[in-house]
Amino acid sequence: MSIDFNRFKQDIIGKKVGVVGLGVSNIPLIRYLLTLGAEVYGFDQRKLEALSQEVHDFRSEVRLSLGENYLDDLKGLDMIFKTPGMRIDHPALLSAKEEGAVITSEMDEFLKYCSARTIGITGSDGKTTTTTVVGEILKKAGYHVYVGGNIGTPLFTKLDEIKPSDVVVLELSSFQLMTMTNSPEIAIVTNLSPNHLDMHKDMQEYIEAKMNIFRYQKPGDLLILNEDNEITKSFAPLANGKVEFFSSKNENEDAYFSDGSLYLRYERIVDLSEMKVKGVHNAENFLAAFLAVEDFVQKPIMRELALSFPGVKHRCQFIREHEGVRYYNDSIASSPTRTLASISSLEKKVNVILGGYDKQLDFAPLAEEGYKYIKNAILVGDTRHKIQESFRTASKKSGQQIPIHMAETFEDAVKKLRAISQEGDLAILSPACASFDLFRNFEERGDRFVQLVNEF
Repeated sequence: MSIDFNRFKQDIIGKKVGVVGLGVSNIPLIRYLLTLGAEVYGFDQRKLEALSQEVHDFRSEVRLSLGENYLDDLKGLDMIFKTPGMRIDHPALLSAKEEGAVITSEMDEFLKYCSARTIGITGSDGKTTTTTVVGEILKKAGYHVYVGGNIGTPLFTKLDEIKPSDVVVLELSSFQLMTMTNSPEIAIVTNLSPNHLDMHKDMQEYIEAKMNIFRYQKPGDLLILNEDNEITKSFAPLANGKVEFFSSKNENEDAYFSDGSLYLRYERIVDLSEMKVKGVHNAENFLAAFLAVEDFVQKPIMRELALSFPGVKHRCQFIREHEGVRYYNDSIASSPTRTLASISSLEKKVNVILGGYDKQLDFAPLAEEGYKYIKNAILVGDTRHKIQESFRTASKKSGQQIPIHMAETFEDAVKKLRAISQEGDLAILSPACASFDLFRNFEERGDRFVQLVNEF
C-alpha cells in the first residue's frame, strides 16, 4: 500500500525545497511544489540566458542559483530533488545530507505515494519498446493508463488525479534507479549488458542500480526476468516476490519464442512474421509485456496489439525507400549489444553508420560478430578510431573483413551511406554509441538522420 499523499502535501508547506536541474522535466515539478506552498530553490549549471522562458517566468517565485558554482548554495534545505544524471555521492549532496536535508528524486517520491498499480521496466536494451507495448495493451483492454518515468510526462505532479483503478507504466533508467528506495509492484528487467560506464564507477555499480527496481518489492509483487541473460537470471534468488521468466531459447519458461511464434503458458499468441516489428529482440520485448499484463488482460487483446503495433520512433524505424535502398533510423542504439540486436533482426546485411560519444564501452563483441550482418560500415564521431581498431583486431582473428569508411561529420557520414548503398540494400543509422559528441540526445540525432534521408 502506498503512503497517503496528503501527508506529503501537509509536510511540504513552508519547507525549503531544492530542485537540481532546470530542464523541461523539472519545470512542472517546480510549479507543483510552489502550489503546495513550498519555498523552492532552483539550481542549474547553465546561466539564465541559456534557460527556457518558463524559468524566466517564475524567477520571482523561485530562488535561483546558476552558473559554474551553482551547487555552492545547496545548504539549509529540508529536501532536495536531484536530477537523475547527478550522482548521489556528489560532494555537495553529501554535505547537504549531513546538514539534515532529505535527498530524493521525483520518481522515488512518486512511487512512495502512488495509489495505482505500478509496472516498472528497466534493462540495457528494449525498455522503451516494452514500456510502450505494456501501456498500449492496457489501453486496448480499457484501462486508464499513465506512462512515464524516463519517457512521457513527469508523473509526480499527477498524483492528485491518479486513481487506484488506474495503471502506471514506468520506464526506469539506471540513473533514476540508483537512488530509489521504492519499487514498482510489477518489475521487468529486459536484459543487462555493459552500458553507461561513463557515469557508473563500474559494471557492478550499474547492476546494483538496476536491482533497485525489485529490491524493495513485497511478497505479493512480481519480478519478470530474461532467462537468457546470465545477469538478469541471477536476480531470481534475490527477489522478495514471485519470479517469472521469458526466453527466446527455452520452451519451458512462462513465456517463450519458438519456431517463429510467441507463446504464453504454452499457448501461441502470435507469429513474429505477422507482426509489424521484426527481430527476436522485439519478440522478447512482447513476451515480457505479456507476462506483465497477464493477470488482467485477455490473450486476444495481446494478440490484437501485437499485430497492429508499428514500433517506436528511432528504434529500427523505417524512413523511406529511395533508388531501391531502404533506410532505417535506429538512433536509440547507443550500445554495441543494441546495435547487434537491431542489425541481426533485418533480413540481409546492412550498410551502417556507427560512432558517437564514448561511454567507455567495449566494441569487440560488435566487431567480432558484425561481419555476419554488416556489408559496409561508416564510422563517425568521437569513437570512430576506437571502433576502427576493434574491427581491425577482429579481422585479424577471423579473417573476415568489413569495408570501413571514415567520415568527418554526421552529414558526411549520411552522404557516404547514400553513395555506397546500391539497389536492394538496407541502410541504417545504428550507432552503438551515445549522441552527446554531436547532438543533445539520440532523438535529435535520429531526427537529423531522417531529415537528411528525406532530402535525397
